Amino acid sequence: MIGLCMGFAGVVWAQLPLSHFTLAWTHTIEKIRWEEDYRVIEQGLLLGEARIRGAGAGMEIPPDALLQNGSWHYHRQLPPLQPLKLARTPEAGDFQLCFDETCHLMSEWVGAPNSRDAFIELWPCK
Repeated sequence: MIGLCMGFAGVVWAQLPLSHFTLAWTHTIEKIRWEEDYRVIEQGLLLGEARIRGAGAGMEIPPDALLQNGSWHYHRQLPPLQPLKLARTPEAGDFQLCFDETCHLMSEWVGAPNSRDAFIELWPCK
């Protein structure tokens, strides 16, 4: 079974048996929630639908987005990401991984964001 690996430079810090998940975070300046749905496939992480609750600095709403239940929903056509690299600092807060109808702080598996490990990567693993 393919799962989700978290770590850096190919070193696994944590592994979860997931085939899909939602990555969520709050924009550091605008304080607006952002969500992206991913499927874990052999070639990488495949972005599906994304949602954003409003526009702001670096958060333009795509022209084809639809407003539903207070969020703008849209799709981006990207190749599978291998790996997905995320900036993670104490000032920005933590990302959330949502699956099985529950969201968890990424720190549950890899510790709190810190200045020493300013990035984390996500990729499919077996």
